[in-house]
Amino acid sequence: MQPNVLLKTLKIIHLALCFGLALFAVLAYLQIGGFATANADSSLMLYLVPTLAVAGYFGSKYIFASQLRKIVKEAPLSQKLQQYFSASILQYAVIEGPGFLALLAYFTSGNALFLVIAICLAVYLFSLKPSYQKLKNELKLSYTEQKDLDTLNT
Repeated sequence: MQPNVLLKTLKIIHLALCFGLALFAVLAYLQIGGFATANADSSLMLYLVPTLAVAGYFGSKYIFASQLRKIVKEAPLSQKLQQYFSASILQYAVIEGPGFLALLAYFTSGNALFLVIAICLAVYLFSLKPSYQKLKNELKLSYTEQKDLDTLNT
């Protein structure tokens, strides 16, 4: 896969995931129409959502770094790009899951904590927006590979 096609595809997937999370947040808020700050019952979700959100945040960082470490330095550039693509998609998914769970919990309970957690995860997901420079930095390409990537990208 050409680097510009790969990056364009990754950007589209990333944007779709961010948009989906934001759209669900807006729809949930419009449906609920307010916030409940205190939750009298000790719901399992009150413990599960924050725990999974933290696990999603740190897990996404760990999984992404772990996937990048598996890339063999001597592998061809196209293989490195494919592995980067897969690692990025996995990273986005690990964040997206707890975000939707938090929104679902907000939708069912109206507890503002869940909406705040979902918004924080959505902002973090948005901050992971793929770019050409980010790809070059995270893959730690050699000078020759960077030049090859530059020529393929034009």
